Amino acid sequence: MRSVFSTAHGTESAKHATIVEVIDDGVSGWGECPALEHPTYTEEYADGAFAVLATQLAPAALEGPHWRDAVTGNPMAKAGLELALLDHRLRSDGKSLVAHLEEVTASRALSAVPAGISLGITRDLDELVSRVTRAVAEGYQRVRLKIDRDWDYQPLAAIRSRFPTLPLQVDANGSYRLDDLGALQRLEEFGLLMIEQPLPADDLRGHCLLSRRLAIPLCLDEPITGAEAASAAIAMGACSIVNIKVARLGGLGETLATLGVCRSTGAGAWCGGMLDTGIGRAVNLAVAALDGFTTPGDIAATDRYFDRDLITTRFHVESGAITVPHGSGIGVEIDRDALEAFTTHRVVLRR
Repeated sequence: MRSVFSTAHGTESAKHATIVEVIDDGVSGWGECPALEHPTYTEEYADGAFAVLATQLAPAALEGPHWRDAVTGNPMAKAGLELALLDHRLRSDGKSLVAHLEEVTASRALSAVPAGISLGITRDLDELVSRVTRAVAEGYQRVRLKIDRDWDYQPLAAIRSRFPTLPLQVDANGSYRLDDLGALQRLEEFGLLMIEQPLPADDLRGHCLLSRRLAIPLCLDEPITGAEAASAAIAMGACSIVNIKVARLGGLGETLATLGVCRSTGAGAWCGGMLDTGIGRAVNLAVAALDGFTTPGDIAATDRYFDRDLITTRFHVESGAITVPHGSGIGVEIDRDALEAFTTHRVVLRR
């Protein structure tokens, strides 16, 4: 990665991912499982997801269509395989992913998605303000700032002093506790779009209580495992906004169902990312183009993360937005040389 990315969960300096390639009749389909190196965000992690795909899910997929039943959980691994299978089918049919999603949802997608950027914890105020300044100059329409219990008021005050009207939200990655209500209430003065995951993922009761005492809208990420979880969290008042991540939700089916819950309940929604390579980023762009997202997501330009990506296309922010790929499948081509250069483990399974 071009720079380290720090959150309350830890620091990422390199992107670990499992890339799934499905080959049949001379056509390749591609999917990405973006599980992080360590199981800090959720239980899934890169080496574990690779093993599950290689020994369980992919062998089951070679046997028939009910491969998801081979294992419980492991949504990111399932998403990677699902998307590779779908990409293969769409490329074979000469249809783009975004056109497929338009048909499935009976709606018209945007041709370009408003660009948002996520900035990790940077405990140097001058450097942080410099990064935000660059993001604004590059056209990003919303900034999402990672915070924790020891790094919240000071960085927000510095940013607001420089950018008083910038659309700004924060993500605490579950680092606060309900006893920190006073500290969280101090952040109300900054006019935040939302605070994401202030409490641990398993503390829905705490989020319900917090939502009644805090003027900042609450967004949930880690606890939203699907449409049913989103519906329950919204109904009980644990959140009014949902971070929708294709990988965390296990693929497009649950992603569309969760987005549908947000639309039907009037809850806010935005498309999150996992520091994805261009393969996952292309999917996120197609999804984020759909009707129902209320805030720019975390889909930044290629150069934000990588000097060299796994695809030949480089995504750029133009007039505050990133163009949605419209080629067949996910709409991008794989840089085979880059893929080969970065590959550390490979398993080939044949029918």
